Amino acid sequence: MKFKPFFVLLMVVPMSFLFIEHTVASEEDELAEMQRKLNAEVMEKPFSVADEKKIDAYIKDAMKKDLKPAAKAPKFWKPGYTCASIYHYGWNHYRSCRYYRSYYGRYWY
Repeated sequence: MKFKPFFVLLMVVPMSFLFIEHTVASEEDELAEMQRKLNAEVMEKPFSVADEKKIDAYIKDAMKKDLKPAAKAPKFWKPGYTCASIYHYGWNHYRSCRYYRSYYGRYWY
């Protein structure tokens, strides 16, 4: 029995799609597993401000030099936030918030 090229194509193309789909799915599974591991590692290490005394010293020194804090709030800032609300965004944001609050006596708008 001779196969015509069209029929061979009809058999081969669906099989190739199954192979490609399986490969993409396994890569997505690998990426998801890597992300889960990274998240677990990050969550194992609790975030802590380096040292509240260092922030207080920074604020005093900056006020002595009359340095103005960043007037613009970070992109993630929302009305009603406090410095504690942005604690998880990192030490620099937390320190900037504390300095702005000390300098102006209020939070960003």
